[in-house]
Amino acid sequence: MPNVIIDPNSCKGCGLCVSVCPKKIIKMSEDKINKKGMHYAVMTDSQKCIGCTFCALMCPDCVITITKDDEESDGHV
Repeated sequence: MPNVIIDPNSCKGCGLCVSVCPKKIIKMSEDKINKKGMHYAVMTDSQKCIGCTFCALMCPDCVITITKDDEESDGHV
């Protein structure tokens, strides 16, 4: 399963990641703001993520990182 990490304090709230997510599981936070004073992107349902990486590829500030469980625990060095 993919693991999506969004750095909230680096997000400028452009919403490009929201627009390209095929599963529509990224949204802009409604009640939280980051240190820049912006509503930032949040993952709403990580179980539905297919790991397409569209959000990370679209992010102009590279604040989204995606890993897959098999990359983290396959035992290879």
